[in-house]
Amino acid sequence: MLDLNDVYYFVQVVEHKGITAAAHALDVPKSSLSRRILALEATLDARLIQRTSRRFVVTDVGEAFYKHAVAMLVEAEAAESVVRQRTAEPSGTIRMTCSVAFAQLALAELIPKFMAGYPRVRIVQHATNRHVDPLQEGFDLCLRAHSTPLPDSTLVQRYLATTPWHLFAGPAYLKRKGVPRSPADLAEHDGVALGGGHDTHAWRLLESPDAGRAEVIPFEPKLLSDDMATLKVAACQSVGIVALPGYVGQAEVKTGQLVRVLPRWTAGVATISLLMPSRRGLLPSVRAFVDFLVERVPIAVQC
Repeated sequence: MLDLNDVYYFVQVVEHKGITAAAHALDVPKSSLSRRILALEATLDARLIQRTSRRFVVTDVGEAFYKHAVAMLVEAEAAESVVRQRTAEPSGTIRMTCSVAFAQLALAELIPKFMAGYPRVRIVQHATNRHVDPLQEGFDLCLRAHSTPLPDSTLVQRYLATTPWHLFAGPAYLKRKGVPRSPADLAEHDGVALGGGHDTHAWRLLESPDAGRAEVIPFEPKLLSDDMATLKVAACQSVGIVALPGYVGQAEVKTGQLVRVLPRWTAGVATISLLMPSRRGLLPSVRAFVDFLVERVPIAVQC
């Protein structure tokens, strides 16, 4: 592999038409410059310059090498410039992935706000409910909500927020079926649930604040979906009671479309974590987005 410094010095010697003139222009010892040229010729196993005390002649192969060497230095300078520009101001593409629900219900308003502050940044968001390996699939960031610790991996995990799950129902449903006064009353109610068709379902409730009492109420969902938005609409339209992250139903509670059921109880707690392949070598755009998420996600999911 060629030493790019040796290539640079060779180009300077050719353009200054001699080692002495190049050494003077670069303010380096003539002996050091001469050693650089000799090292380059040894690496290439070719004579690039014919040197005598009176003459300086670039050989034919030296002329051919010089043309490519100039192009090489121009490309190296351009490559350096790209990196320096990106490290000076956040720019370029950020590839991120998260669940569909988190994309729709937490990030939909946050991402445009970030981009308004960083107009040179481009975001490619992949919203999916399947498990994604950020390292294998080339994502800069992955946002994941989980109720149990994430498995150990080489990924960097950063805590963002904790959000409780609550029970919600439409006011018309509660008027028709009655308002549950205790967890045991849920056995007489209809439910809609997040999950697949082969899952067993139960409301797992914990009395708050910090009372320590827990209740598990099995139920057969009238509607199963892996889409929280669908479940929320179903609850608003009186299909049944649903357990959702508190922030997901917050707006509908304020407008009267949903009512919090058993408000002294929570239906679980989720942790939202950010996963990255590495902390080292983060582009300024990715670093700025991480800082933004650390600040804004806890606010977006508070309830």
